[in-house]
This record gives sequence, C-alpha cells and structure tokens, in this order.
Amino acid sequence: MNVANGAGPTGLWRAAQHSDGRTYYFNTQTKATQWTKPMELMTPAERALASNPYKEYKTAEGKKYWYNTETKQSSWEMPEVYKHALAQATPASRPSIPAPQFVAGGVSSFSTQPQRDRDEYGERMGPDRQIGYGQSDVGSARGPTFENQSADPNYSTFEEGEAAFINLLRRQKVQPDWAWEQTMRATIKDPQYRALKDPKDRKAAFEKYAVEVRLQEKDRAKERLAKLRADFSTMLKRHPEIKHYTRWKTARPIIEGETIFRSTNDDTERRQLFEEYIVELKKANVEREAANRESALDELVGILKGLNLEPYTRWAEAHEKIESDKNFQDDEKFRALSKSDILTAFENHIKSLERKFNDERQREKASKVRRERQSRDRFGGLLNELRTQGKIKAGEKWKRIYPEIKDDPRYTDMLGQAGSTPLDLFWDMVEEEEHALRGVRNDVYDVLEDKRYEVTPQTSFQEFLSVMSTDRRTANIPHDTLSLIFSRLHEKVVRRSEEDKHASERHQRRAIDALRSKIKHLSSPAVTTTTTWETLRDQIAHLDEFKALDSDDLRKQAFEKVLRRLREKEEDAERAAKRDRDRDRRNGYHDRRGSRGHRSSRSPEMDIYEAERRKAMADRERQYSFKSGATGLSPPARSRDRDRGDRYRGDSRPRGDRRLGVYEGERTRRDEERERLFARPKGERELDYGGDIVIRDGKDSG
Repeated sequence: MNVANGAGPTGLWRAAQHSDGRTYYFNTQTKATQWTKPMELMTPAERALASNPYKEYKTAEGKKYWYNTETKQSSWEMPEVYKHALAQATPASRPSIPAPQFVAGGVSSFSTQPQRDRDEYGERMGPDRQIGYGQSDVGSARGPTFENQSADPNYSTFEEGEAAFINLLRRQKVQPDWAWEQTMRATIKDPQYRALKDPKDRKAAFEKYAVEVRLQEKDRAKERLAKLRADFSTMLKRHPEIKHYTRWKTARPIIEGETIFRSTNDDTERRQLFEEYIVELKKANVEREAANRESALDELVGILKGLNLEPYTRWAEAHEKIESDKNFQDDEKFRALSKSDILTAFENHIKSLERKFNDERQREKASKVRRERQSRDRFGGLLNELRTQGKIKAGEKWKRIYPEIKDDPRYTDMLGQAGSTPLDLFWDMVEEEEHALRGVRNDVYDVLEDKRYEVTPQTSFQEFLSVMSTDRRTANIPHDTLSLIFSRLHEKVVRRSEEDKHASERHQRRAIDALRSKIKHLSSPAVTTTTTWETLRDQIAHLDEFKALDSDDLRKQAFEKVLRRLREKEEDAERAAKRDRDRDRRNGYHDRRGSRGHRSSRSPEMDIYEAERRKAMADRERQYSFKSGATGLSPPARSRDRDRGDRYRGDSRPRGDRRLGVYEGERTRRDEERERLFARPKGERELDYGGDIVIRDGKDSG
C-alpha cells in the first residue's frame, strides 16, 4: 500500500491504494478512512464538480456516462450543466494545460527535490549524454553544464503534473502497445517529461494512459460495429427475398453490390452480421408461429364447445366431428396445428367437462344427503311424538308401532333412502328407553334383595306387585314398567330352571354311560347275553359308578344297554357269516369244512360286480404304490403261465411273513381258486386231503 502526503493546507489527509487497486484516503489525526476524496485534496475543477448533481462514471467496458444523484437519471452524453461547471473550474492562468481527462490518484509519493530526477537520469545515460536543455557540447575540458533547475515545470498538485505528463504522451502519439523504454526515448527531451519527478510515477501514468487508450479504441470499435450492424440490418430488410432460412452463400450475391456491404472489408464481420440478422428473423418467425398457434388453439376451443361433446366422448368420434367442421376446414391457421395439438385441446376440453359433470354430481349428492337428513329429522320427530304419547317404551315391538305410522308422510319419505332405516331409528329410541329403565330395574332388584323375596316360575304378577308396593322406592313406579320388569325377570327365572333341568339330565346320562362302560369292560365275570341283572348287581355294587346313580332303574338301564349292544354284535356276526356262505355258494367255492361243493357246470356264474371290483383293486394298488414311495412307473407284465407256475410251486415263506395288505389276502385266495377251476387240463383231477391240493394225472387219490 502506497501512501502520498496530502496537498491541502492542513496536511491531515493521505492518499493510499487498496489491495484491489482502488484509492482511498486516510486522516492522520482522526484515523478515519473514506473512499471519496476530501475537499483538502481536490483540485479547483474537482471542487467545482463536487457540488454539481451530475457525477461521471464508467461502465465495465470503460465507457463514460453521467448520473444525476437528484433525479436518478443517467445519460451517455455530457450534460450542459456539467460542461458549464467544468469550463468555470478550468484555471485561466494555464491555458496551455488542458483539463485532466480522468481522475488521477498517485500510487507513491514524489520527491520535492528537482535535482533528483536529473541525477538519476544522468547516472543512467552516462557522462557522454549529460547535457543540459538549451545548451550544446563545445568540447571544452570542463564538465558539461546543465540548465537551471527553475526551467523544470512545477505543479501545485500531483494530479496536475500527472495530467500534463499524459498530455505529453498524447501529443507524442504514444501507442498503448509501446514498451516503456520506447516511450522514454520519444518523450524525454520534452520539458513536460519532468512534470512528474519520480520515474515510478511516470511509468504508472504511462500504464494508465495505455489502459485509457485501449478502452477508447474498444469503445470506438464497438460504436463502429453497432452503427455497422444497424446499417447492415436496414440493408437486409430492403431485400424481402432473404428469409429466416436463407444461407450466407445464397444471400451474398444479392447484397454484395450494396454500399453498406462494401463499407467493411472483413468478410467474417459481414457474415457475423448476417447470421445475427438471420437469428432475429428466426426468433420473429418462431414468435409469429407461436402466436398463430395460440390463436388457432383458442378458436379450436370454441369449435369444441360448439360440438356439444359429452364427458365420455371418445377421441375417434370427436376427431371425426372436428375434421368435418366447416370453420376448421376453411381457416388456414388450423393447418399449423398437429394432431397432437388437437388431441391436447380435446383432452383439456374433456377434463373441463368432467370437472363440470363431477361438480354437478357433487351438488346433487349434497342435495340428496341434505334431503335424507331432513327426512330422518322429521321421522325422529314422529318417534318423539309417539314416545311422548307413551306408545314407545322399553321393550316395545316394531309390529305394534308400524300400523300407526305406515301412512304417515314422515315415514314414507324415509323409505328407499341410504343411511339409517326407520327400523334403525326405532330401535335407537327403544334402546334409549332401555337405558332409562335400568335405574328403575336396579331399584326393583334392591327391593327384592332386601325383602329376601325370590321369584320362581310359579310366582304371579300380583304377588310381585304386592311386594313392590310395600317399599317407598318402588311404590310409585307405573304398573306398565313393573309389568315389563316382572316379565323379563320371570322369563329369566324360567330359562334358568330349564337350563338346570337340562344340566341335571346331562349329568345323569353321563353317569349311566360311565356305569355302562364299566360293565362292558368287566373281565371277571365277563358280561354275555345270558347274564342277568340280579346276578350282576351284587358284583358291581361296590363301584363308584354304581353309587353315582340314585335308583336301580337307572342302573338297570345301563346294564340293558350293554346287553342290547352284545346282541347286536352277535346278529351282525351271524349276518356276515351267512353273507359269506351265500357268496361262496354262488361262486362255486368249497364250504368252510373243506367238503367239495356240487357244481352243475365247470363254468362259474357271471359276476356282475367283477368290473367294479377290478377297478377298486387297481385304485388300491396305485394308492399303495404312491404311499410306499414308488416311482409311478408300471412294472413289466408277468405272463399268466409264469404266475400259474409260481402258484403251483408254492412259496417257501410262511403266510404270515408275506405282509399282504388288508384286501390282498382275500384277492389272492380268490385268484388261486379261479386258476384251479380254469387252468387245469383235461384228465387231471384235484384231490382234497383237508390241506393242500394235490394234482394227479388221470386219477383221484383220497
């Protein structure tokens, strides 16, 4: 940070440079800092402009503009008031020095000794070039003579000296791309070169001058390009054949004869200006098409409203109606709409129709709910009237109320509507009466408990009423209420007595069954059909089951059940034996004693159930194979000869070890018998010795 001494009379302010390059001011006495230049450091021109409402600023590109702090307005041109104030502030004693072009701020202090600059310059230039201004080298033996120090320019402030140095650079036409050494060689002989005493200040002023010149050149280039762009655009607008889709190679032959076209020699610049114009045309064309599309969509909405569509109208049907509409066919603006645009407009229209339809349904629903609620309220008033008249009380039945309300409009309006039905409202009111009856019922129960009076199935209402009248808590209860309480209490007592009776009978039946089971499982002596009750009674009298029954009739009843069951079993066994004998006789089998039955023919009777038996046998075999983990594949078929040989050869294993199923033993026996009947050749007979059958050739052995 560089600090410069203030030039004011007090010398309290110092100028300094911030790290970002901006200049601020520091008060050495109050230690205060500020960005605005104090009055003590201002030049007369700056003091004159400080009171002016217009202030000079620069844009980011370096272009100057003026801003009015009172009216909040800005201008690119210097206002007349600012010009007048600037002219008055210009000092008349120095007409040769122009007013400063910009606000200058010193970046470092400059020396008050005028000899310092010359000494440093002489040291850099060497002894051969240390010649004073206005003198010549006469070749004397003495050292060179220098001009008097009073000829150097001297300015009261640093800003004036900096402005004089910059004017020197401008007069010498110093270019912003020069190096500092080249600039020194071009300006060092001018007396204004020493307007700034410090070489660092001169170089800083040169850098500011270079920046200023570059910004001015850039502004001039922008102004030229802006004017050229406006003229080029005006020229292109005079050619309506140039559209937004025209290319540069097509447009160049059309406009190359124009004066504006030849005003610049840079073809890249011409093409850039043309492309910018085409971008504007494309943007205008897009906006125009969007406006036409919006207008067409708005009119399409009107057409859709005129078609009187329903909320459930399908797109195919609506599209046919839109295409056949005369306005849609005649207007060219609808050609810009795609089918997707028409579909979107149709969907939006249908959604609006659905919203209207739903709103209408909601209003109708709300109106219906309101009417139903009013009907329920009126019917509730009817029920309240009946309750006031004493026609609805606890325990009331609907069938006794219905004849009185069936023709009332308040009841008929309730029929068929949603929500609570008339019967529901009636039961709600009866329940309210039941709640009110609970307090009276509790008083009645308390009186019965205090009086130690028990209601039995034989108790009458008069007896109950006489008990209630003796107590002050129930003496004033209406007879209808007492009658209702008594009827319910009496029903409860009767129901309880019946339940007790059923429980006693159930207990008695269980005791009889227990004694019957005990008699059935007696091992010594075992009960048979010939056993009598008198012989058995003394043997079971010590059993608990016998003592659990009160009378001998019940005990005898258990014994008779056992006998009846034994007789049924014997009868079932006899019937089963008879059925087996009949079946054996029908099939030509030997009887149980092994004697040979008489057969009228070698062919047995036809069994009409043979097919069903074979099907049942096959089902059982499949189930057995599935349960025993078989693979499901049928085994290879065995020949009848092999089976027959196996049967006649016999099996060395005992019959009990074959582990046949429940039905396979019977089936095997029948198959062996059938094979004996049909597979024995002529001349052979079977001999029965009471055991195995032996086959002899041509004769019997017995």
